[in-house]
Amino acid sequence: MQIINLLYQSLLTVDLEDNELKPGLASAFPEVERKDSLTFFHYQLRPEAEWSDGSPVTAQDVAFTLKVLKSPFIRNENIRSQIEFIHDIQLDASDPKKFTLICQGFTPEMQLLTGDFFILPSYLLDPQQAFATIPLQAWSTADSSRYNTDRTRAVAARCNKLGSPESKDILQGSAGYQLAEWATGQYVVLKRKENWWGKNTGSTTGYLTANPDQINFQIIPDNTTALLALKNAQLDVLDNIPVNDFEKLRQDEGFLKNYELHTPQGYDLIYAAINTRKPKLRDKRTRQAIAHLMDIPGMIRVSQQSYATPTVGPIPPDRKELYHPQLQPRSYDPGQATTLLKSAGWIQEQKGWYRNIDGQRQDLRIELLYRAGNTMYEQMALIFQQHAAQAGIPVTLLPLEGNVYNQRIDQRDYDMHFRGISGNPFVFNFKPLFHTSFAGPGGFNTTGFGTPESDQLLNQINEAENETDKARLLHRLQEIIQEEAAFVPLYFRKERIAIHSRFTDTKVSGIRPHYDLSSFMLKP
Repeated sequence: MQIINLLYQSLLTVDLEDNELKPGLASAFPEVERKDSLTFFHYQLRPEAEWSDGSPVTAQDVAFTLKVLKSPFIRNENIRSQIEFIHDIQLDASDPKKFTLICQGFTPEMQLLTGDFFILPSYLLDPQQAFATIPLQAWSTADSSRYNTDRTRAVAARCNKLGSPESKDILQGSAGYQLAEWATGQYVVLKRKENWWGKNTGSTTGYLTANPDQINFQIIPDNTTALLALKNAQLDVLDNIPVNDFEKLRQDEGFLKNYELHTPQGYDLIYAAINTRKPKLRDKRTRQAIAHLMDIPGMIRVSQQSYATPTVGPIPPDRKELYHPQLQPRSYDPGQATTLLKSAGWIQEQKGWYRNIDGQRQDLRIELLYRAGNTMYEQMALIFQQHAAQAGIPVTLLPLEGNVYNQRIDQRDYDMHFRGISGNPFVFNFKPLFHTSFAGPGGFNTTGFGTPESDQLLNQINEAENETDKARLLHRLQEIIQEEAAFVPLYFRKERIAIHSRFTDTKVSGIRPHYDLSSFMLKP
């Protein structure tokens, strides 16, 4: 995310100094016009905005980007759902930097969502303009396969390799930096563009910055080596510092002479996922019982100390108007777990629990997946394993390397796993996480969560036109999430960041990427 923010820009941006939404590539917030069931967002791009080759950023680039995001031939499932409400784009014939986004319905969040995607340079990714003649609406129709041609496949291939080492020449955007070096697994070097256009936009856009001449990202595979480099002043910034090490740094007076420590409340949610497709986990009472064996305060105490906040759902507790005021995080309660298991038909014997499912004996055993090498998940897994064993449920811990872990989750080949997702305090589109249409292989709804009511709620949340309606709908969604106990929210983490004290203008925030490297300045 840091590197993407330094290479690319979106129409609107969040200034991490005050966490406020501000114009980015757009010269101002869009003018909003509502007609019947449609909403029109009229945008104007900054006249100064240009690409790395000096050519202007135009409305054609915005149209191209939207077509890329909606194209079924490009790996973009994680963002496609966020812009599904954008139906079309109209370019202004008299001004190449002016355009209108035509959207279905209206919600207050649409202003952010219409400007919250990185604009791609069409001249680099589509030099033959294969996408230029295809209407945006065409990508949303059932017959979009007719556009699956050699030319469009070439564009898709370029887009799909963005972010890989061989994409260095086309990995360029309109922001203040460009990729200079990339040694896989070792380092990435970004250099500031000469005469970057953002320096010429006036005093009101001081948040558009490119201050450091060069930014070096060091790829360090383990925490011990990273912390040693930090203590030796070989790093200016280190984030995601393990809790125990962070506490030691707070007590190290010598270290604190040179570094400042920051703990902003973040929006990364840690949760447990229980696979509802498994016959033994199909009954929600079984899942509720398992949830009652998760000692959330104990997990926080051991893995996070004071750097986490328990939660009843995916809404950050600091969004008080949207966070459910009556619900409480599910308590650690072995007695209630036993009662629920019996009500679900499980029979307890000396070796554990069993029941007949589809005519066959099923023992209640759980295989718990988590990322190998992650101390936080390992500690949480051990706590759960211990409590589950005391309740007569054997738990096998299976730490897996990242790619293997992701593959097992994508294929729905798991009983239970721990995972984290990042969010923000602005947008609450939970459709990819919880809607049944995203429950297929590769979709983000990995648990199989979903009822007709929750599907309807998710659609209504995205269409709610005021905060009162949105709060009511989100409150009900949080109730269903707790009742179904497939997606079990645990806590929101606080960030743990060390930044060398020789810098000012660091803009530390709970919103990703948590600090703005482009704004860093050396103190006098």
